[in-house]
Amino acid sequence: MNKTVSRRSQAGWLPIVRGVLLGVALTAVLVALFALLISLFPLSDGVIRAVNQLIKLAAIVVGARSAVGAGSRIAPLRGALVGLVYMAAGVLVYALLTGQPVSALSYLADLAMGVAAGGLTGMAAGRQ
Repeated sequence: MNKTVSRRSQAGWLPIVRGVLLGVALTAVLVALFALLISLFPLSDGVIRAVNQLIKLAAIVVGARSAVGAGSRIAPLRGALVGLVYMAAGVLVYALLTGQPVSALSYLADLAMGVAAGGLTGMAAGRQ
């Protein structure tokens, strides 16, 4: 394949959109499996919250890795954007589905986690 075509296909928003969609798909699968576990075993609210955070983190890591090309100078930025968009969309969907208001502090904390996890993943993946 031509290097110009390969670079062009990795430019722009397409890798970021692909990373976010992959993260969303992974989230759906992991949440379904976790819901099955919750139905089989009594789990405390603390455990459920922790596992939900780990699911989000795993989705960001997988999504950011898929959006970042090896040796890319913008890998941390791309990873951070995947984390930001994934978390912003997740908080928005949660608020819409549950009808519960989201506090500004928890919203900012989720966004910060997404940016940090995505940026660090992008940095590590871009170095390979």
